[in-house]
Amino acid sequence: MELEVTAEAKDKALNRRIAITVVVLSVFIGLCHIKDENTVQAMERSEAHAIDTWNEYQANKTKQHLAENARLQLQVLAPPGKATAELAKLDADIAKYKVQTPVLSAKAEAQEADYDRLRFHHDQFNAADAGVATAISLAAVAALMETVALLWAAWGFAAFGVFMGMNAFLGGSFQLGVLSALLG
Repeated sequence: MELEVTAEAKDKALNRRIAITVVVLSVFIGLCHIKDENTVQAMERSEAHAIDTWNEYQANKTKQHLAENARLQLQVLAPPGKATAELAKLDADIAKYKVQTPVLSAKAEAQEADYDRLRFHHDQFNAADAGVATAISLAAVAALMETVALLWAAWGFAAFGVFMGMNAFLGGSFQLGVLSALLG
């Protein structure tokens, strides 16, 4: 009878460790998921702003081209001295477009860079999610099979997941390039 009690105590200790592991990892990945969703929303916003800015850039370039063509036609077709005011207005418009174009280009490129920075952290959260999900699955199998070795394997995956999640939370630069290339 004592032998059975000891076996139950051992199972309870293993099950407690597994339960604690699952709870801690579930809370951690829940927090990661919230932050990742905010990151995805920021990515979408950044991408939309970049697209809008590139569209504005294209419109600006088109207006500049049209103004240059209109100026050239007016200069060729208008009688001398008759289109001075119109030519001056077109010159002012062309100068304005020439100033705006590089500003819009730089703004769009900055928004694309922001998107890339956010995507990097999104990939880190994805790696954290994969590591923690694998750890929780291994912990469940460890409970079913009552095997400490599987719990240790779960803790290994959990360590990887927590490391990647903390990297993403803290803005770290670590990322497994091979994993990203394989899954990206």
